[in-house]
Amino acid sequence: MTKPVFRFAPSPNGRLHLGHAYSALLNDDFARRYGGRFLLRIEDIDITRCRPEFERAIYEDLAWLGLGWERPVRRQSEHFADYHAAFLSLKGRGVVYPCFCSRKDIAEGVACREAGGEPWPRDPDGAPLYPGTCREISMGEIQRRIGAGEAHAWRLDGMALRALMPVPHTYRRFDREGREQILEARPWRWGDAVIVRKDTPTSYHLSVVVDDALQGVTHVVRGRDLEAATDMHVLLQTLLALPTPLYHHHELVLDPTGDKLAKRRRSEALAELRADGVTPHAIRQRLGFDPQPTPST
Repeated sequence: MTKPVFRFAPSPNGRLHLGHAYSALLNDDFARRYGGRFLLRIEDIDITRCRPEFERAIYEDLAWLGLGWERPVRRQSEHFADYHAAFLSLKGRGVVYPCFCSRKDIAEGVACREAGGEPWPRDPDGAPLYPGTCREISMGEIQRRIGAGEAHAWRLDGMALRALMPVPHTYRRFDREGREQILEARPWRWGDAVIVRKDTPTSYHLSVVVDDALQGVTHVVRGRDLEAATDMHVLLQTLLALPTPLYHHHELVLDPTGDKLAKRRRSEALAELRADGVTPHAIRQRLGFDPQPTPST
């Protein structure tokens, strides 16, 4: 039997905090318990926000926590060709369409509808669902605008997908005791999700699905804030004929106000804790892990 494969996949757009430490330690803990492998992946498709110094800090922080990982580390910015090949597969099946709308265009369109008394649905993150404006553009107009170099994203076509794949999609969830449960994915609540962004030739959804398959990831362990994204990932795995890992979405580490830790809120970084004299032993205990884990096999 092949060994189970776990991965921790941070983005180098800020310093790691306790929430990241918990997720990394939990992945490592699962890998040890299951006799599996622990991978580190750098998710740096956002080349405008990701910075080399933050990537170096990720390695430093994780090593300080006592974690080890297989090398070489997969860096997403080095593998855009893999994501483009997956996109071309989706395009060939006729399940994507170009979208020229800006966020402002979408917000104004939805605001007009809501001003007229029409409630508008939101996706799991609270953003208004895309109204499908560009789906109605003629092929000639699409070709003209693309030929003129107009910036555009690519969206999954929900209408085409419902006709192509009417059967519900399922995946398996596992808990810390190893119990499994079959759940139904609900990708339609995301609407016509962006699958290739305007500013980079992929998206989080597409790249993470391709990477998990190429790296042989069997168990995805990540925060509960990404649980709804699993709907979209299971759909893409089905469309691209990729394996679906087992999923575990852990509780989040919260700050004293009850909000989740986040880089954008300048949550206290591991580097700051280290500078204050906090030890890796104390971090492990604080997060509920054995301060002296047994060596991995």
